[in-house]
Amino acid sequence: MKKLLLASTITALTITSVVSVPQAQAANIAQSICEYVASDDKKRMRSFLKANKLKVRSIFSGIQCNGKNLLEFAAAKGSVKTGSLMIKKLPKKVVSANLAHFQSGSQPLIDAANARVSS
Repeated sequence: MKKLLLASTITALTITSVVSVPQAQAANIAQSICEYVASDDKKRMRSFLKANKLKVRSIFSGIQCNGKNLLEFAAAKGSVKTGSLMIKKLPKKVVSANLAHFQSGSQPLIDAANARVSS
């Protein structure tokens, strides 16, 4: 009886710890990505994505910074390096769908997006 109780307790603790860890990690990843975009630190963003085995395509739809998607946020902050990186890595359809959102942003980003869409 003690063995059954001990086994069920260990199983319950393991399940609850596994469930809560990914949510906290996802929040940290989103916050880090937003910080790298805001500071226009392309090198650190690339190394962070590589270290966590992430791709811009896979995280783009799930991360918002200050209520904006990553491209809008990069345009608002004037982050040309990280914005250009994301434009290169995202599918043309996604870039063209978001083109209207950052027309008031940085001109180099607008040029990069137009070149990506038209190619």
